[in-house]
Amino acid sequence: MTQSRFIRVKVKPNARVSALEEQPEGTWLARIKASPVDGKANAELIELVAKRFGCARSAVSIKSGAGGRMKLVKIVSL
Repeated sequence: MTQSRFIRVKVKPNARVSALEEQPEGTWLARIKASPVDGKANAELIELVAKRFGCARSAVSIKSGAGGRMKLVKIVSL
């Protein structure tokens, strides 16, 4: 049986190091090295979330906010 989890992520592109941190209010802050050009920041975000939650990149998708800084990310786990 597969289960889905949704997390709200605020993205800060052009950071020195990539990091994903949970905030006290329950949202996540993603610092991304890539710039928000040609989907590079979104691709790096998906990779970062997959690594953090121990799943495949194909199990992570951006459900809303692909063009903005606040994103709703879906994580599917088995």
